[in-house]
Amino acid sequence: MIRWVLWLLGGIVLGGMVHLVTVLALPATATRDAYSRLLPITPVNQVVPLPEPVPANALLPFTDPAFAAAVCRYDLTAAPLKLTAPVSQAYTAVSFYTRKGIAYYAINDRAAGRRVIELDLMTPTQHADMPEEEDVTAADRLIVESPTATGLIVLKALAAEPGQMAAARRALAAARCRPQPQ
Repeated sequence: MIRWVLWLLGGIVLGGMVHLVTVLALPATATRDAYSRLLPITPVNQVVPLPEPVPANALLPFTDPAFAAAVCRYDLTAAPLKLTAPVSQAYTAVSFYTRKGIAYYAINDRAAGRRVIELDLMTPTQHADMPEEEDVTAADRLIVESPTATGLIVLKALAAEPGQMAAARRALAAARCRPQPQ
């Protein structure tokens, strides 16, 4: 009897370890992640509005239909990036993700405190190579360091009512994501 209990306990422990390894390895081996799904429709370093989410074929998972969304697929290998996003009437948020989908920074219109969210995106090496400017303070310039050279910037604007969706889409259409001149 004890032998059966030990075999059963061993099987449960082994099954738990296999399950844990599978769950942890799955995101790294996925071939249809958000970056891969957006690759054909988004040019590098340009803001592209996303179509309205439909349950059967959403480009990004768990997209709220009350938000207009746009994406900038960035590549920092040549130069740092300048992001400018005007805020919408209700709420605007900007989130930054690595190529593997790991979120590393987010800001909204309330935290920015202005009518335009404006920031510089660069790698730590590019940030270290920047010349020191005495007349520019940290309050004047928001610098975000990307842990990877490629990734996604997701911009969202809330349409509090269905009639405000067009205004939210216009606000996102005015967003810019461009390399900075050297």
